[in-house]
Amino acid sequence: MSEQVFYEVRTIAITVNGQQYKREVPVRLLLSDFLRHELHLTGTHVGCEHGVCGCCTVLLDGEAVRSCLMLAVQVDGKAVTTIEGLAGDDEPLHPIQRAFQEKHGLQCGFCTPGIILSVHALLRETPELTEEEIRHGLSGNLCRCTGYQNIVEAVKLAASYLHEQEAGG
Repeated sequence: MSEQVFYEVRTIAITVNGQQYKREVPVRLLLSDFLRHELHLTGTHVGCEHGVCGCCTVLLDGEAVRSCLMLAVQVDGKAVTTIEGLAGDDEPLHPIQRAFQEKHGLQCGFCTPGIILSVHALLRETPELTEEEIRHGLSGNLCRCTGYQNIVEAVKLAASYLHEQEAGG
């Protein structure tokens, strides 16, 4: 006799990158898998699947979270921003993305979406950071390709771009 496996499902309503979705999902489906496989937003990368590397970082109601450590049902009624939704409709790149491009703050790019979203939350919380504060703020994001110096320089430039943007420049 074959064993049947039943998966409990729930309906969730979630806003991702400004678009509302209503989906029936298994209760044990990870947010990272929901974003990648249900919504086809593959900019959310999955690295360690233990919340250590930071590659799967997204913004949940503006706060940086590890999507590999959250269930999709936990974000019911909330707003998620992925790397695909960071830039506005009127610009191809967000100022943080532009700074990373200009300062060569990436190499292979696998960790970059998570780092950029972590930087977004970090600069929203503390717009002016020292190099030590930047390094500490990004200590939960691992990059195997860079020495982090260009990433730190990109964060500094991004902070200045965001400051200019707020000042209306």
